[in-house]
Amino acid sequence: MELFDTHCHLDVTEFEVDRDLVLEHSRAQGINEILVPAIDAAGWNKLLTLCQTNAGLYPALGLHPVFIDAHRDEHLTELKTRLALTRPIAVGEIGLDYYLPDLDKSRQLKIFEAQLKLARDADLPVVLHVRKAHDQVISSLRRIQVKGGIVHAFNGSAQQADHYIEMGFKLGFGGTMTYERSNKIRKLAKQLPLEVIVLETDAPDMVVAQHRGERNSPEYLIHCLAALSELRGEPPEALAAQTTRNAHDVFKISTH
Repeated sequence: MELFDTHCHLDVTEFEVDRDLVLEHSRAQGINEILVPAIDAAGWNKLLTLCQTNAGLYPALGLHPVFIDAHRDEHLTELKTRLALTRPIAVGEIGLDYYLPDLDKSRQLKIFEAQLKLARDADLPVVLHVRKAHDQVISSLRRIQVKGGIVHAFNGSAQQADHYIEMGFKLGFGGTMTYERSNKIRKLAKQLPLEVIVLETDAPDMVVAQHRGERNSPEYLIHCLAALSELRGEPPEALAAQTTRNAHDVFKISTH
């Protein structure tokens, strides 16, 4: 089986001591491709180097909404340059987080929409972080039309899912699916068309139920696949093939 983890922060310090081993274990499970999304401008160099020196790792560059206090207007100028020079496969992780009360919403929106415009101009898809802000994000996407992307850790309604799908987005499902009480997420994973679903871990965060309390890892993507297989009543091999195809499709990765 070939699997694609479409969201894994493999560059962060939590993986500093055993990153090579984690990659080895992941590849042994068939997880040969991983998207590594950026958090802030300070981490771009390290992230790009990591992806350049490891086959199957793909970079996304962007400014994460949760770290809004670290972002400066000049980082947007730098991002524009980086997108032109390094050609990552996506702009991300970008978006809006209206769940955490202390984050400046207007500043988030400004930075988010500026990055959407950069993605549009660079003809790149986006990797979205959205919490308690789906309607605003959908509104922004309708005005600033980008080349699709992934709504990471999708947690919206079926109606909101339809809006994203209409705009060419895939929806990311991960560790939350492995928890029996995650009724809403599990129902969506079961009912949405398979052509719009991609798998992700969000490691080192959002750990699967089987490793509750531990650091999450891309090698645990197999548990997400198993949960999806159980929910949909479809063989894991078929789900692995289609979700990987979906990731290749949205990121324009040639498999030839």
